[in-house]
Parts: sequence; C-alpha cells; structure tokens
Amino acid sequence: MAQQLGGTPLLVMKEGSERTRGKDAQSRNILAAKTIAAAVKSTLGPKGMDKMMVNSTGDVVITNDGATILREMDIEHPAAKMMVEIAKTQDDEVGDGTTSAVVIGGELLKRAEDLLEQEVHPTLIVTGYRLAAEKAYEILKELALDVTPDDTETLEKIATTSMTGKGVEVARELLTELAVDSVRAIAEKGEKGKVDIEHIKLEKKTGGSKEDTMFIKGMLVDKERAHTGMPKLVEDAKIALVNSALEVEKTEVDAKIEITSPDQMKGFLDEEERMLAEMVSKVKDSGANVLLCQKGIDDLAQHYLAKEGIMAVKRVKESDMKKLASATGGKVLTTLEEIRPGDLGNAGLVEERKISDEEMIFVENCQNPKSVSILLRGGTEHVVDELEREMNDALRVTACAVEDGKYVTGGGATEIEMALKLRDYASSVGGREQLAIQAFADAVDVVPRALAENAGLDPIDMLVALRSAHESGDKYAGLDVFKGESTDMLKASVVEPLRIKTQALSSAAESATMILRIDDVIASSAEQAPAGAGGGMPPGGGYPGM
Repeated sequence: MAQQLGGTPLLVMKEGSERTRGKDAQSRNILAAKTIAAAVKSTLGPKGMDKMMVNSTGDVVITNDGATILREMDIEHPAAKMMVEIAKTQDDEVGDGTTSAVVIGGELLKRAEDLLEQEVHPTLIVTGYRLAAEKAYEILKELALDVTPDDTETLEKIATTSMTGKGVEVARELLTELAVDSVRAIAEKGEKGKVDIEHIKLEKKTGGSKEDTMFIKGMLVDKERAHTGMPKLVEDAKIALVNSALEVEKTEVDAKIEITSPDQMKGFLDEEERMLAEMVSKVKDSGANVLLCQKGIDDLAQHYLAKEGIMAVKRVKESDMKKLASATGGKVLTTLEEIRPGDLGNAGLVEERKISDEEMIFVENCQNPKSVSILLRGGTEHVVDELEREMNDALRVTACAVEDGKYVTGGGATEIEMALKLRDYASSVGGREQLAIQAFADAVDVVPRALAENAGLDPIDMLVALRSAHESGDKYAGLDVFKGESTDMLKASVVEPLRIKTQALSSAAESATMILRIDDVIASSAEQAPAGAGGGMPPGGGYPGM
C-alpha cells in the first residue's frame, strides 16, 4: 500500500498486503456470512435435510446439527468464522437452536445490505438492531410460560421438540423419557435447581438398535473384571474407590539391593507377597466387596482379591472415578491406609455384562445418584454418533428448562409474534432507526419461512396464514409442517426453553452488528516461505478465502 507524497511513493504497509475498504469490504463480509447461513439453512426444522461431511482423512460425519456441520467445515474467511462462533456459543450455552441462530444472523446482514444500498449509515442500522434486540427480549419474557422440574409432561415435550426431525424418530418416546429421567435425577433440589450435564455419562456401543438404548441409575464403566476368578455379579455392593495402585511401590531413588543367597531372595519375595496380601486384607476389612481402582493392580493382588470374592476393576478413568463417587455416594481415596466403612459407595448391583462382544461393568440401582449413565445403541457407527449428538441436545434443552423454569412455543410461533410486535414498536421509535427495527423484524421471520421451505410448502402462503392468525390474537399459532397449516403450538406440544430464543437472538444480533461496523479489511501478506516449503498464503498475499 503506497501513498503519493510530493511525487515519491511512500510505503506504509508491506508489499503484497491487501486492503479492501468501504462498501467493498462490507459486501464481501456480508456475502461470506450469508454463505455460511445458506449452508445450514436446509437443515432447519422437522423436515430439514442432513449433510454429509468428509474430512481430509476420509472420515465421514452425517448430521443435521448446525454446530457440528460448521465445526467440520474448513472455513478460512474471517467474517465467516464469526458466524461459526455464533453456532459454537449457542451450542455451549443451550445445546440446541444452533441452526436458527446462524440463519437469523445471516438474515440480519442480508436485510442490512438492502438498507446500506439505500444509503442508510451502518451506525444507524447498528443502533436500530440494538433497540430491536432489547425490545425482542422483553417480548420473549412476556410470551414465556412457566415449567417446574416436577412437570415431566412439559419437559418431555421440550425434549421431543429438540429431537424432532433428527434421525431418531423411531425410538423418540423412549429417548425423551430417558433424557427427562436423567436430568431430573441429577438436578439439585431447590427453587432454581442447577443441572450439570457433565454428570450424565453417554456411553456408545455399536450393535443392536436404537430401541436397545437404556438408562442406568448409576454408572457404566467400559472395563472388565481384573481377574476371571472374581465374581461377575455382586448384589448390595459396597464399593471402594481408590486412586492409588495395588502394587509394591518401586523406590523413587535408584536403589540397588544385593542378594547373595537364595534365602534372602525368598525373604524378599515373601515380603512383597505379604505387603500385597496386607493391601487386600485392608480392602476386605473395610467391608468392601467391589474395588474400583484408577491405577494398576498387581497380578498377585488380583489373585488374593479373587480368593476373597471381591470384584475388582483396574485402570478406571479419572473422570469416571469422579462420577462413580457422586453416583454411589462414596469417596475417592488416595491411599488404602485411610479406607473406612463410611467412605465406601453403595449400589444395589454391580455386574459385568457383555455388550456387543465387549465386557462392561454396570453399577446400578444407586439410592440417590448424582451421576447417571445412558447406554446408546445403534446399527452402525454413524447412527450411534448422531444419536449421541441428538441425545446431548435433548439433555441440554431439558436442563435449560429445569434451570430457568421458562419455555416458549416453537414452530415459528414465537418469531411471528415477535416480528409483529417489533413492527408496531418500529413506528413508535420513528427516525431512520425504525427502518433497521423493521429489518430486524423481517429477519426474525426467516425461521418460519425456512421451516416452510424445507417442508416443501409455499413460504409466502404460510407466512400470510400465520400473520393473520397472530393478528387475530392467536399468539401460539405456528407452522405444522406435517399438515402444512397454521396450528396452535401449545396444543401440538411443540415447545422449547426460553434460553434457546434469547441466546440465538443475542449471538446473532451481536455478530451482525460487529460485521456491519467493519469498513476496512487489511490483510497482511504472508512471510515468503523458503523455497520448497509448503503452506503459506496464496500468491499475491491477502487472507485466504477473501
């Protein structure tokens, strides 16, 4: 980039740098963002389609989860990456509604582009969008209905809505029941029960079908017994959780022991044996009949444990140990020295079962488990992977509903009502900002429009039908994509947690306003790579994908 100064060019930036400014910069950024939104738009709703993603190593992912699709896409353009961030935030915060959030973000920018062409200044659009977003939150709060953790019927409807249109239609009732049961099991009692989804362990096993998916009131450990002589099934289990090894410790310092006669050798080995036997007797004396160990168990110790009829599992993952402690009410002990009857966990049943050719340990029937497990089954690996993503979404939305205690109607009903009220609000604001508020209202309409398009219905007819229903006071009227008509979404049981809507709006509005405020893109050129080295920027400098 050179500036003329008295006839001599003055170099301010490195040669090969690329600078795009003004309208050019804005339209390029908006185009990149719209492209991302268009990529996921067809996956929205019960009739949405799936995407098949093949990465550079040939791994295949088949999904219609917006966040997963965008994560698997290899995106270079900086403005497009901001749209991917929307999906990531939505996924982290709520777990569902990622596609809606990205599509609304893309639509906000598309509407802003029309205003920019009418010479409306970007700052005015940004101000209008902010006013509209604040008003939208108010409208959403008014529309929200209350739900309690004991209202399983509504919670199941919320979980069902999140799963509709994904590949689990066959076993949906079973899965929604599992989702609600597991969230309620781990929810902390109290007015605003916090739910930590980390305490629900999803374990995948290929084989069987989706209907074989099961809920375990306790924990599932993907390990087998340490020794075949140990019992396969222990009822009324007292469980010792230990994170140190049942082995004779080697000294930290390099020490040599000189043995000169066979007697000494025998004494040395006898002492090792005695130490291991002592460890096992400590476990036995505490009253434990199951031992779960984070580290290794010596072969001899395994033999002694088997003789005592204690079931032992070695090398259990640290994360599983924590969950086992909260499921069984036991404590994870650092050494065997401190093992006391009061530190043991309890479970009605600990059993080793064979699941599709692999042994697994089931720790079941825990009294008041603060961690539970769900074993997901499916015909192929891709089916089980997609089932895990969908189950995760269902668990997250149920947890949000339990935490916030608020839900709204789906099927585009909330968006149509919001757009209607925003248009009334726009006329009360006046000035040029009202153009931006109207644009915001039009952008929110993209959700019912996309639902109609994906179901093969005429979007204009559907929007007209929905608007007239809302204008005549039916604020829960949404689009029934199966019948192709406007229906009361409360009666149709299409409901979602309030947080899905608020988070989608805030992420979309913030990203759109950020992209609109950029009027200059300066992309520095790459360092020249030494001859023969791969990688680097494309020739001519600039940011890849721009």
